[in-house]
Amino acid sequence: MADTNFTHHVLIVEDDAVTRARIAAYFESENYRVSQSEDGNDVARMVTESAIDVVLLDIKLPGNDGLQIARELSEKTDVGIILVTARDDEVDRIVGLEIGADDYVTKPFNPRELLARVKNLIRRKQSDQSRLHKQRSKTFSGWTLDLSRRCLSSNTQDKLSLTRGEFELLVTFLEHPGKILHREWLMEKVTHRVWSPNERTTDVLVLRLRNKIEQDSHAPQIILTVHGEGYLFASEVF
Repeated sequence: MADTNFTHHVLIVEDDAVTRARIAAYFESENYRVSQSEDGNDVARMVTESAIDVVLLDIKLPGNDGLQIARELSEKTDVGIILVTARDDEVDRIVGLEIGADDYVTKPFNPRELLARVKNLIRRKQSDQSRLHKQRSKTFSGWTLDLSRRCLSSNTQDKLSLTRGEFELLVTFLEHPGKILHREWLMEKVTHRVWSPNERTTDVLVLRLRNKIEQDSHAPQIILTVHGEGYLFASEVF
């Protein structure tokens, strides 16, 4: 069957053969092209060579750390990443968000729910790419954000790379300067869905971003905390 008959391409990274086969069969029945990996060793190559849209990535893999694989994919590619794992730990959710995963699904899960999240992620990423291509960069407080390369630069510092989570959070702030943004709403924008948001998750990501753009992250002048409500981006944006 020609690739043109498929809607999108999904890569399943899962060491359990039964689970992997079940997910693959379901997505194939929904007209997706499906590739598979049982240990994650060839994920980077497959994403680069095969025009994959979304990686469904198990965190616990034999000999590999799924979170590290997610970090590398986030830094080097724009592929969508959904962590699929048996772990139900808040720390993993926070780490996954920090390194740039787009979503998080805990086993056992309904394949229909997973499919819905994949569809939503692909739709969001296509919309984001279209929106970002309309403007190549944004400038604020001496910083310039290159939207296509996902990096920050200034006259006094070298270029700084951003994780996907940091980038999407910063873009959200840049699109709403001077407005109080609630923590839950910020997480919906960054993760593309309501991902059990809480103050800790939001605050950790904001702190990481502050450490990169503020002269003094302990006395921020760009991203201000509005106690009891959320955050406000205080800089002018051009």
